[in-house]
Amino acid sequence: MPQADSPALLSGQSADLLIVGGGIMGLWAAVHAERLGIGTLLIDAATIGQGASGGLLGALMPHMPDKWNAKKQFQFDALVSLESEIAALEAATGLSAGYRRSGRLIPLPKPHLKTIALRHSADAETNWRQQGRAFHWHVSDVPPVQGWIDAAAGESGFVHDTLAGRVAPRALIAVLRAFLMRAKHVRLLEEAALDSLDTGARIAVIGGRSIAFGDCIIAAGHGSFPILQRFTPDLPQPLGQPVKGQAALLKADIDPAMPTIFRDGLYVVAHEGGHVAVGSTSENSFAEPLSTDALLDPLIAAAREMAPVLRDAPVIERWAGLRPKAIDRDPMVGPHPLHPHLHALTGGFKVSFGLAHRLAEAVVAPIAGKKLSFDLPESFALSSHITAASR
Repeated sequence: MPQADSPALLSGQSADLLIVGGGIMGLWAAVHAERLGIGTLLIDAATIGQGASGGLLGALMPHMPDKWNAKKQFQFDALVSLESEIAALEAATGLSAGYRRSGRLIPLPKPHLKTIALRHSADAETNWRQQGRAFHWHVSDVPPVQGWIDAAAGESGFVHDTLAGRVAPRALIAVLRAFLMRAKHVRLLEEAALDSLDTGARIAVIGGRSIAFGDCIIAAGHGSFPILQRFTPDLPQPLGQPVKGQAALLKADIDPAMPTIFRDGLYVVAHEGGHVAVGSTSENSFAEPLSTDALLDPLIAAAREMAPVLRDAPVIERWAGLRPKAIDRDPMVGPHPLHPHLHALTGGFKVSFGLAHRLAEAVVAPIAGKKLSFDLPESFALSSHITAASR
């Protein structure tokens, strides 16, 4: 089916499903819609993947393996299933998403942290298992790999977990877009802002043109919160907020199989092509949302200190973007309690790339009348976030 490329093409058209937002969440929703044969229009106010989804890091980090609960189980299952999901898209498009289950290194600077890490190791042996596959939380006195992390960074040892992974964000966006460009049931429309939305008549105005829809998914990143807020009047608090993140890309001769280094919110992620991503800041207040500044410099310096091989690595890109953080931090997913044909698919602060495929399925499958094979944590539901914003 030809892909829509101008709002003028919308005149007189309709869609069973309208997806607002072409980031990682919206694209995965469109993939599931294509698989289920749902006539879908995905619109983006700018270009596909231009927002927070077009960043640099791509770290796929699991929760700690202790104090196991439904949320941790959901994330674990999502991280495990992502491997086959990406492989299927790569096979269909012939492109690479830069995915690798590379693991994660956590230096332990204090003795009590090693004691805690050893307990976590036992927890992982119990909780990080699925259908014969086991992932581990190794604790050692020396780095498990050479030529990457400075041994002095872990005075009390190191954790090496084998569940974590990474993906190249822009490469995955390109794979998803390429898959959808060949889709039979999905149209993509860029530079098409949502002017208005009537959930009763189920009419959207896009670029001055009206389109009828059956269901609508709001997957516009932090821009989702004000849209959803309009349909939830008199909330004393906003449903979510944008959080600025800054990151950098360095060029270095690094084995791309090296595990991601994580310490105190800092990620150092080895990618293919001799690239290493470093980040990121988490800024709740900012003057320039899309500009980098001096707050990024300490992260680059810390990365160089922990990984001496990066000390002379040139910075080839500095990036800033706004990530969506829902009021309860968890992803915001599912139907609006007052508007059953309006659905949220946003949030996922810092974990979006590892969960988006499962979250999108959780929204799209019920729209098609399909039963999910997994449970969505209650705290993820849009209704749960509305309750939190009502307090």
